[in-house]
Amino acid sequence: MERKAQCSCGNLQINLSGNPKMVVACNCLNCQKRTGSVFGVSAYFGNDQIISTSGDKNIFTETNDEGRKIIRVFCPNCGTTVHWEAEFMPSAVGVAVGCFEDPKFPEPVAAAWNRSKHEWVSFPEHWRKSDTQKF
Repeated sequence: MERKAQCSCGNLQINLSGNPKMVVACNCLNCQKRTGSVFGVSAYFGNDQIISTSGDKNIFTETNDEGRKIIRVFCPNCGTTVHWEAEFMPSAVGVAVGCFEDPKFPEPVAAAWNRSKHEWVSFPEHWRKSDTQKF
């Protein structure tokens, strides 16, 4: 199975094979700012699952709450962050689930950084939960 994620204007794309290794709802402040929402949903694929990337891109490097670097790749035209490399997942690429345009995409298995979660947000009981990113 091949999966394609792309930005809003279609310029920046990443093509991947198979299912993600993990899908997580992240409540960290960086994901809140990245998405403009109260959390982000991230799918992590092994680097060996990357088929191709294409399009013009800009890169933004930030540091998470644990001091680890995240290199975000976003479209210079529409501003959508499509994928990233995270120091805490060294052999994987993170991809914004909303960029897949697939309502049947696998659901998250966990919610991370719940210490910065908005009080009115709740997640299913069967998801693992952590106040940081460690499970």
